[in-house]
Amino acid sequence: MTGTTRSSEGLDARRRKLLFRSWHRGMREMDLILGTFADAEIGALTEIEIDQYEGLLDIPDTKLLPWITGERPIPADQDSPILRRVLAFRQAITF
Repeated sequence: MTGTTRSSEGLDARRRKLLFRSWHRGMREMDLILGTFADAEIGALTEIEIDQYEGLLDIPDTKLLPWITGERPIPADQDSPILRRVLAFRQAITF
């Protein structure tokens, strides 16, 4: 069971892959954070945001989770509009 509430129907191949990767990170906490974000937003992301999101998914969970939880500051070279969008989304939802 992935936890996803969104069907990949109607998404192009790249978005379907990102949706899958969002729910299959390796750490359940990251699955929930990025998976729920992808469920809600993947269809509306621009190509630039898709590029940024793809890069975000390449960051290991052990580095990304502390940035998302605020345990560690986000390095300037990793800060991006899509990461800020994920952070804002996380603040707006409750699990």
